[in-house]
Amino acid sequence: MADLSTTYLGLSLCSPFIAGASGYTANVERSKQLQEAGAGALVTASLFEEQIQYESYRLEEDLSRFDNLSQEVVDVFPQIKHGGAKEHLMWIRRTREAVRIPVIASLNAVSRDTWVRYSQELEGAGADALELNFYATPSDAESGAAEIEKEQLAAIRAVVKKVKIPLSVKLSAFYTNPLHFLTALDQEGVRGFVLFNRLFQPDLDPEREANRYNHTLSAEGEHLAALRFTALAYGNLGGDLCANGGIFTAADAAKLLLAGAACVQVVSTLYRNKIAYLATLVRELDAWMQAKGYRDLAAFRGRLSARKNSDPGFYRRAQYVKNLLRADYSD
Repeated sequence: MADLSTTYLGLSLCSPFIAGASGYTANVERSKQLQEAGAGALVTASLFEEQIQYESYRLEEDLSRFDNLSQEVVDVFPQIKHGGAKEHLMWIRRTREAVRIPVIASLNAVSRDTWVRYSQELEGAGADALELNFYATPSDAESGAAEIEKEQLAAIRAVVKKVKIPLSVKLSAFYTNPLHFLTALDQEGVRGFVLFNRLFQPDLDPEREANRYNHTLSAEGEHLAALRFTALAYGNLGGDLCANGGIFTAADAAKLLLAGAACVQVVSTLYRNKIAYLATLVRELDAWMQAKGYRDLAAFRGRLSARKNSDPGFYRRAQYVKNLLRADYSD
């Protein structure tokens, strides 16, 4: 068997397949199953600052619903407070105790202070590393790209000062220049970069004339944006690259490793094929490596990155016409 071990964020992984944040990683028993199936690490279901704020607001609303009826009712719940992130942190501790593989805690926060606060709490709960989800959906024309990036870098700088465990950042693909921002994050001490975050896209139901709340899986081929920027960034950063989005097969994983990824995150393929399929991914990647004569991942990682590709312009827009002319339409 080939050696499928890798390192990510300074952590040792038995395989390059990381179970990404999802309902599967929000359950201790399923986390144990992911480990047995061959996951090199797991990213816990995200802690959302907005969800905690919403729950706290709803609790206050419920407790104050009858405040004006009588003095007796006012005193029914005198000391009850929302538990904040306590339940989530307890579950992180239990997961860390239950598995041997690295546990990476995922965080979605809003303000700089809460990025720091919840990062510290997740570290205290035993997480081996943090994955901070960075994205911005501007709803007006007031904030420019530079201003948004400046605020995100300030948040990273604040977290780096307060936590000791390694940090990764999961980015959207919608930066004006993702490579520039990756370099800036790298200089602030970020140890890993997940390309890319899959954002909720709003939808409408024209028949009901109402909002539509969809939860759709990634599509096959969705990883190509991650492949492009992984290949372009490989060899230019001190941190590790982790590819994400629409990785369904061992062949998909092999492509991203060839582009320069240290590892890949999988979620949709687990929902589609169940946890046991992870063992198939590991087995098939091993078979591919043995057929190619690769003893370990280092033997081929980055072999088709931008700096090593035989066609230096392959990953750039300038080659658009050339790519069309060379396309294989045999299928």
